[in-house]
Amino acid sequence: SITGETVELLEPYLDMEDYNLETAKKVCGNVAGLCSWTQAMAYFYSINKEVLPLKANLALQEGRLAAAQTELNSAQIQLDEKQVELDEVQAMYDAAMKEKQALLDDAEACRRKMNNATALIEGLGGEKLRWTASSKNFQNQITNLVGNVLLATGFLSYSGPFNQEYRNLLLLFWKKEMDNKRIPYSNNLNLTGMLVDNATVGEWNLQGLPNDDLSIQNGIIVTKASRYPLLIDPQGQGKIWIKNKERNNGLQVNS
Repeated sequence: SITGETVELLEPYLDMEDYNLETAKKVCGNVAGLCSWTQAMAYFYSINKEVLPLKANLALQEGRLAAAQTELNSAQIQLDEKQVELDEVQAMYDAAMKEKQALLDDAEACRRKMNNATALIEGLGGEKLRWTASSKNFQNQITNLVGNVLLATGFLSYSGPFNQEYRNLLLLFWKKEMDNKRIPYSNNLNLTGMLVDNATVGEWNLQGLPNDDLSIQNGIIVTKASRYPLLIDPQGQGKIWIKNKERNNGLQVNS
């Protein structure tokens, strides 16, 4: 119930020098209490005048805080709901990305397989030509096999005593006879290549056999003919070769 007017009316008394608790005690204790109470109420009014707006503002701000807290709670609920939706969408996205990567890996693997298959097909396309040529060559070999074997057996049986020139003349004579008898044979027949491989010839050379055609033919006759050969060997090359060749087979030599 204290008003500003009441406090204003009290100010002249409050400003008096003897209006205080110590002076009032000298007169009467009850008066001293009343004096102190009036001073306190005036001071309370001045303080409360500043506090009341703060209280009102506090109540206002508390109201605003409560409303903001309510909005915050509502927003938090919405945030939680959206977070759940986001987690679900993120899981779907991760699954989709994983599936996408798996599809990309499968596509890359298929691309590599396709490239390998294409390279294989192209390689087989080139092989087709070679196989066709080889098949034709094999067919020609089958057709000419009888004549080629006849020439090889004639070479092994009858050409041993002669030199290179006469051996070639024998082959020409045999070919003319086979043409007359219509016996097919290979025109480009290489008897040396037919009767012995290059690895064996290389081994013979390491064992001391000369590398010329006549010596290689003599080596073929020695190793392929069914009859024991008689070597006329003035230079001793054949003897050296046979000793080296049969060294590990228990060869016995009579000097």
